[in-house]
Amino acid sequence: MTRVVAQGTFDLLHPGHVHYLSDAASYGDELHVIVARDDNVTHKPAPILDGKQRRDMVEALEVVDEARLGHPEDIFTPIEAIDPDVIVLGFDQHHDETAIETALADRGIECRVERATGRNPRHADELLSTGDIIDRIVRRRGPGD
Repeated sequence: MTRVVAQGTFDLLHPGHVHYLSDAASYGDELHVIVARDDNVTHKPAPILDGKQRRDMVEALEVVDEARLGHPEDIFTPIEAIDPDVIVLGFDQHHDETAIETALADRGIECRVERATGRNPRHADELLSTGDIIDRIVRRRGPGD
């Protein structure tokens, strides 16, 4: 059995997230998803939805076998617990594959790191970014609504 890990913030779940997780699931038999805790999201604005709600939404997807919140201090703790064969990074995630491979090797975790494919919008109005969704909401409802 090939165990796969995907990870991310998954705020305001959208088709880009579904594509990423479906692509990640294709790398193995079992997909485990690590959902970032609010305090660990430092590379972009804080999530709109809290971690438990984001985890519940991800776990509801058919391709996901298990979703869990990340560790509050050490991002590799859940990876050690899951013991994956493959970690699939999102197409546009900011992570450096080489740095992750080095950190995994330093911890004695043997798994390969892959990068998911991107997904092009299927129609002109489709949004594949949480930031784009938020921008559209603000434009349509106005900043004071």
